[in-house]
Amino acid sequence: MDQVIVAFESEKTCRRVADILESAGTAACLICRTGDQVRRYANKQHITVVVCGYKLGEETAEDVLGDLPAECAMLLLAPQSRLDMVRGDRMFRLSAPAARSELIASVRMLLQLGEQQNLFRPRRNQEEQEQIKAAKLLLMDRYGLNEEQAHRFLQKKSMDAGMKLAQTARLVLGED
Repeated sequence: MDQVIVAFESEKTCRRVADILESAGTAACLICRTGDQVRRYANKQHITVVVCGYKLGEETAEDVLGDLPAECAMLLLAPQSRLDMVRGDRMFRLSAPAARSELIASVRMLLQLGEQQNLFRPRRNQEEQEQIKAAKLLLMDRYGLNEEQAHRFLQKKSMDAGMKLAQTARLVLGED
């Protein structure tokens, strides 16, 4: 089951929204009450959808969204007057109070949209990113390649061997 973040200032609202999504089998919910908690969860785990209210502590949902990974979309559940104040490519809006069916359908649509359009592809963790970068630097230094050539070399070797890019990078670095 997919995971989503549910973030509202009110614990009661968090629980109500999470119960709706979980009881419908839509997603497992991680509950947050602050923007910092949302950022922490979204950056540590592969979270593609955040359902939240307009304010999280002293921050607005827009402020928080700006700090989230590019593959993360936000469903803002707020009164229409607040929804009219926000815009963004990854910001989806649902007027509160929302019907249970509208909330479920909206979250399912965002989860499916990410899968169908491959917008929310799995990310590499920081260690894997560093290994790939180090392998490219090694190839660039050793063979006089530019970064694009080094990256293509790693990609080709990965595809030929049927391995992930990070695993190929470890082989190039002699770590595997």
